[in-house]
Amino acid sequence: KTHTKIALVVRSESGKVRRYAHIGTGNYNDKTARIYEDIGLLTADPDLGQDLSDLFNVLTGYSKQSDYRKLVVAPTTFRSRMLELIARERDAEDGHIVAKMNSLVDGQIIEALYEAAATGTPIELIVRGICCLRPGVPGLSETITVRSIVGRYLEHSRIYRFGSDARGYDHLIGSGDWMTRNLSRRVEALTPVEDPRLQRRLE
Repeated sequence: KTHTKIALVVRSESGKVRRYAHIGTGNYNDKTARIYEDIGLLTADPDLGQDLSDLFNVLTGYSKQSDYRKLVVAPTTFRSRMLELIARERDAEDGHIVAKMNSLVDGQIIEALYEAAATGTPIELIVRGICCLRPGVPGLSETITVRSIVGRYLEHSRIYRFGSDARGYDHLIGSGDWMTRNLSRRVEALTPVEDPRLQRRLE
């Protein structure tokens, strides 16, 4: 199933090809847009534009590409990139993970979070719906907190942050939750958010 929320406009400008891309967390749906909280990145970044061109070629059957310049794509790189970032924070003295999603179900991700918690890594999870991880269990998940936000709008955005003030942060947003179906059986796309001004808005 294609679950990613992406749009791409390719234009010829002054004799050169320029790509405008949008990578979001929510459906392009005028009804849910009125009641769901979502975010997206509108960008002319050449690497992201090329990545989206490549991904659309995969979706239309013209390519079997699996590696991308900046995009994190399921089912090829989403799981491995998340596990890599969790392990990096687990092994760092100042490791810290903050993640906001609709549901947390995937066993492999949960085990990786437990392993990070065992080293003392602070992990803050904001999960609107189903959460199969048990926070605050002595010897297992003492450094993990889980909360849910209930407000005027249905919380629908997926935001992942890894890092620290000293090392810097990796911020990613996109369509995929930490559910097995999103990680392994759907087409999802997450983008890094690299502009410091936009990172501050995410914070």
